[in-house]
Amino acid sequence: MTTQTAQTTTPAPPAELDEAALMAFVFRAVDEVGASLNCALVVMGDRLGYYRALADRGPLTAPELAQATGTGERYAAEWLNAQAAGAFVTYDPATGRYTLPPEHVVALTDESSPAFLPGFFQIAFGTISDAAQIFDRARAGDGLGWGDHNHDVHEGCERFFRPSYAANLLPSWLPALTDVVPKLERGARVHDLGCGHGASTVLMAEAFPASTFVGSDAHGESIGVARERAIEAGVSDRVEFEAVTSTAVTGSGYDLVTVFDALHDMGDPVGCARRVHDLLADDGTWMIVEPAAGDRIEDNLNPVGRAYYGFSTLLCTPASLSQDVGLAIGTQAGPARIRDIVTAAGFTQFRIAAQTPFNNVLEVRK
Repeated sequence: MTTQTAQTTTPAPPAELDEAALMAFVFRAVDEVGASLNCALVVMGDRLGYYRALADRGPLTAPELAQATGTGERYAAEWLNAQAAGAFVTYDPATGRYTLPPEHVVALTDESSPAFLPGFFQIAFGTISDAAQIFDRARAGDGLGWGDHNHDVHEGCERFFRPSYAANLLPSWLPALTDVVPKLERGARVHDLGCGHGASTVLMAEAFPASTFVGSDAHGESIGVARERAIEAGVSDRVEFEAVTSTAVTGSGYDLVTVFDALHDMGDPVGCARRVHDLLADDGTWMIVEPAAGDRIEDNLNPVGRAYYGFSTLLCTPASLSQDVGLAIGTQAGPARIRDIVTAAGFTQFRIAAQTPFNNVLEVRK
């Protein structure tokens, strides 16, 4: 009879902590909490007219801002102090007045500027408001449809993307495509797939009156808004909108198909690409506008990538998972992944036609 001695393993001693590094992270986390709360504060400033009053009237005290906006003085005072602590406004202790710097006036009040930010904050605010629903679905890997989100997501999306499209689509993105602008000037057929509120569709229709446009989106309420936008812009005679999924659109012979910041949200982007292949004329062009991203994770570990990965986790990936197939390529898929998708659908030509800090513009042809 033999006796076996139990073997015990001595746990490794804990790594020695760098107290300075620990506290540096703690204070960085405090800044993160302040930034998270400021998301709602920017929406508040936009909605209550605080930024506009500061822009129009110059430096104001808290009582003056409250009077100018018809709001409570204590709210105005605390909001101003939070904005000053975050360097959104400056504070002069000698006068008790707060100033919105001229550059911030543009970013926070000028909806025609590509630097306009409140829409970006609004879509983030709406996304965070729905986050608890995503936590529940993440446990099972389920999705949440775009139409199931709140109004701030939908309106914020339009307000964020529209200024960038207005600044880039006509002067740089379309001219970067091969022979597309001359076709539009002569009179082309265009399908704007995943058009949302129709900002991109209306912009093109205003610029090219000889062309005709169809905008489609799976979200019926967005299509209703898009129709109103076309009427307001005076282009409803050459624009029509339809509520239909990306894999169920019909037609053929289109000279240009566009997809703006939407391919990564689709459950079946390969199926969508196959439909686009059928929609296009033989010499037609597919313009895909996607969030700026590199092909490797490490390419996207920067402030823009961080914001897009956040939206991808809480908004775009759940949207894709809520649909058939649910491929969920993510907001930071990168050009190589998009190339794989369009190649699988039968396209043979692919190139990056233009880039901005927030977008890649891809040209795809048969």
